[in-house]
This record gives sequence, structure tokens and C-alpha cells, in this order.
Amino acid sequence: MRRLRIHKEGKTILLCLLALLCVLNITLWWQSVPKPFVITATVVSIVAFCYFLYFFRSPRRIVSVSDPSLLIAPADGKIVVIEETDENEFLHERRIQVSIFMSLISVHANWYPVKGIVNYVKHHKGRHTAAYLPKSSNENEHSSIGMTSEGGTKILIKQIAGALAQRIVTYAKEGKAVHINEQLGFIKFGSRVDIFLPLDTEIYVKVGDKTTGNETIIARLNE
Repeated sequence: MRRLRIHKEGKTILLCLLALLCVLNITLWWQSVPKPFVITATVVSIVAFCYFLYFFRSPRRIVSVSDPSLLIAPADGKIVVIEETDENEFLHERRIQVSIFMSLISVHANWYPVKGIVNYVKHHKGRHTAAYLPKSSNENEHSSIGMTSEGGTKILIKQIAGALAQRIVTYAKEGKAVHINEQLGFIKFGSRVDIFLPLDTEIYVKVGDKTTGNETIIARLNE
């Protein structure tokens, strides 16, 4: 049986939540509150804590790829966008945008899709609309990570907050050498990740496909 691993970004939140729920339920049991209400509150508390425990899970995933031009999915979720668009923040050219939407039950850790060097990192404040909407890529709060692959191709990755996400954590640093199997960050609650690839990239997924972060091969760079 696999042991449930908790992501470091969730440990403090889970401890605070556990303490709060324990205090709340102990108080209810000691007060003159109808027993059905107390039992219901206890059950709801257990279910809520189990959900947050599940949400902050951190599965151990190690992938071995012999071809450095292959791109691995940076996140769990569903492909919601594959389209040409103008990327004017880092690449300043026409690109293929591939977007992965993460639901509230997806693993919310993010991984680097390819080995390379980080060239650009910037956090943008913004709105918190539904992450599956196309406009969320630019209007929502997001972090942008630009990098150059081992073969010399520049790509841009965006971590985008959703309607509920209140914090984007990004580990990327400019000048840092990174690789697959390495996490680039974590988004707390519903969100999405966009990748901007060259127009001659061979895409292996289609809209509606499910992805597993650091496992699903989504494309091949023309290197």
C-alpha cells in the first residue's frame, strides 16, 4: 500500500486546519448543543479535513526520457486549449498555446516540461475568474516562467490562478538549470497551466485529453 505523501506547501495549512477543527468540535461536544447537530458537524469536519489532505497530496513521479526534445505535461488535468496565439511577454512571436486545466481534485504541483535553463520569471497580479476561460491566461493572476530547452528552443510556461486559487508558488529562478522530474511550483486550488511552443512543434494531445503531470508526453520540439 502506497503511503500518502503531503506536499510541503500544504503542511502548515493542514496543521492549522486540524487545530481549528479540533477546537471547534471539542467546544461543540462540551456545550449544550443538540447531539444530531454535533455529530453532523464532526462528520463534516472529518470529510473536510480528508479532502484537504487529498488535495495537498504529492505523488512521487519519476519519468525517464531518452529524447530531450519531448515535452512532459507540467500538470495534472484536462487539455482545454490548443491554438495559435501571439505571445508578447517573453517570446514576442506567434506560438501554439497548450493549456491544462486543473480541477479541485487534481494534483496541484507543477513540473518543468523539459530540461533547460530558466531565463525569465515574473509574477503578475490580476483577477480570479474561472481558469478554464481563455481570457484567464492574461487577465488572471499568474506567474510566467521563460526557459530555453537543452536543444536551444525557448518556451514559456504560465501558472494561472483560478476563481478559488489565492496563491501561486513558483520555485523557478533566473539562470537556474532545471530538468524533468523537478517541480517548478504549486498552485493552491483550482487553476491552470499554459505552455507556449513553436509553431512547428509536434503536438501529441488534443482538446479534452487528460494529462498526468510529469508523466504524459504532450509534444515534441523540432530540435
